Amino acid sequence: MWFDTPAYALFLILVVSVYWRLGRRNQNLFLLAASYLFYGWWDYRFLLLMMGSTAIDFYIASAIEGTENTRSRRHLLIASLIINFTILGVFKYFNFFIDSFAHVMATAGLHASKPMLRIILPPGISFYTFQEVAYIVDVYKKKLPAAKSLLDYALFISLFPHLIAGPIQRPSHLLPQVQGERTFHADKVFNGMLLILSGLFRKCVIADNCALLANAAFSGGFGHTNLSVLAIGAYAFAWQIYGDFSGYSDIARGSAQLLGFHFMVNFRQPYLATSMRDFWRRWHISLSTWLRDYLYIPLGGSAVPGYQTYRNLLLTMLLGGLWHGANWTFVIWGWLHGLALAAERFLEARLTFLKRIPRLQIVIWLQRIFIFHLVCLGWIFFRADSMASAGRLLRGLGHWEWTPEYFVAFKFLALFALPLFLIDLYLEHSQEEYLFEHSAPFARAVVGCGALVLVAFFSANQANAFIYFQF
Repeated sequence: MWFDTPAYALFLILVVSVYWRLGRRNQNLFLLAASYLFYGWWDYRFLLLMMGSTAIDFYIASAIEGTENTRSRRHLLIASLIINFTILGVFKYFNFFIDSFAHVMATAGLHASKPMLRIILPPGISFYTFQEVAYIVDVYKKKLPAAKSLLDYALFISLFPHLIAGPIQRPSHLLPQVQGERTFHADKVFNGMLLILSGLFRKCVIADNCALLANAAFSGGFGHTNLSVLAIGAYAFAWQIYGDFSGYSDIARGSAQLLGFHFMVNFRQPYLATSMRDFWRRWHISLSTWLRDYLYIPLGGSAVPGYQTYRNLLLTMLLGGLWHGANWTFVIWGWLHGLALAAERFLEARLTFLKRIPRLQIVIWLQRIFIFHLVCLGWIFFRADSMASAGRLLRGLGHWEWTPEYFVAFKFLALFALPLFLIDLYLEHSQEEYLFEHSAPFARAVVGCGALVLVAFFSANQANAFIYFQF
């Protein structure tokens, strides 16, 4: 993909410069063509797949709205869900199930040859599939009227800033923007540029430099595993994935703002969370709210007896883990988060005296530190290539060792993680969407120039694709 290269900047400039010279209808047509060009640049066959699923869901939604027969509406909904999840399942999990089956057979002493066919994962399929499912369900529940124009609906699905790695846009939020008039506002364009610069800083300066340490720790670059190496790897990856994905989200939101659209906020200082539930209100918000509204609540949510609520939490997070990738490490990651959420709810129901503890700053910070380390434990599985690799790292918990090399690594990590941590503290206190949102234009321009200078001089030497491109 070419999103993380200068070609994207040139592409965005060309699109914006033409886009604002057109009327609304032509704007949508031009943006759809640009989005399809953007997506089909690597492989046009994946574009045909997305176009096909878009057309199917558009006509199914129109058919759902066109009938009041409950049975027909339900059958149409089920047909759409089967089509969408079958496409997602085949392309995303075919190789996973074949490899898992071959491994089980080998464990049993039987030889099973893998088929020669290996299926390539289309970029962004998890994101646009969830967006299509949300649209169909909302139309079925009469929360949203079906789109009258295939052009508008296709643009809602494929709008290029969110196409590859989200945020997952809600139909009720983005589709009306696609269908309505958009006017040029210099302030919004300026703010969009600042968001893009913020994203570049988070990605190129924070995430890519932290990746140097995370890659070394997880690949054995520090030698044998011990507690120090495990801590370096877990902490470095925690800040890498946060800087990487929040950086992408800022770039996507900023790009959309240049075109007159508003995308939902996807991160709200997640490492300042005081509980696991709070963490998921702050981390990858577009996914967590999707899982809540389209999976957890339909399963019964917390409106069912206690043990069923725990089951719903575990099932939701297991599927959330599997959504991230076809690997048992993601399943374990999701299971750990589901288990933590269930345990948290169980303890809250029984240890009611905890609610009476004064909300002193030291108590809040102890909670934040505990939740951060719990999240880091999960990141070990998320980052590991296999269960064997995760197990190798976790064995370091029982082995303590310290060398000057580790001290240098921690100083390097602090140098690049601390700025993002301080930015989060400021945003948490100010309740702004992005840094200096309400400051004077000159002050924001200075901040933007400063971010550009930092990106130019402190970007990591090695290129790392956005982590969420693989999902």
